[in-house]
Amino acid sequence: MDVFVVGEDDKRNLLDVPEGSSDLAGFERWRTSVWGSEAMCSLGARFFPILSSSDLTVAPDQVADFLDECALVRSNLELVAPSADPAKSHGEYVRQISERLRNIDDAAERARSVRGGVIIW
Repeated sequence: MDVFVVGEDDKRNLLDVPEGSSDLAGFERWRTSVWGSEAMCSLGARFFPILSSSDLTVAPDQVADFLDECALVRSNLELVAPSADPAKSHGEYVRQISERLRNIDDAAERARSVRGGVIIW
């Protein structure tokens, strides 16, 4: 996951991840099992489900809406977290998703502060 700004040449310039921040958005399998899950879609999420089929680019003018979606997800972590995985408890999923969502929130806030966008690869 990266924050970008659009340069005068209309190219995206990726910013370095600041010390103390993380660029981790989750495991690859989370693209479908968490971010693009049926539960996520049932919340009315429009950004995160894109990850089930491609990378997500949040344009600078969409960052406020993306932050709203992050808040929606945070308030529904119990619903979004998978519960049928015998290898990991539902509570562990909630904890891990919360941590990754914190990283995503942080990136979106950094993007907003520089009038940039977010890419989740």
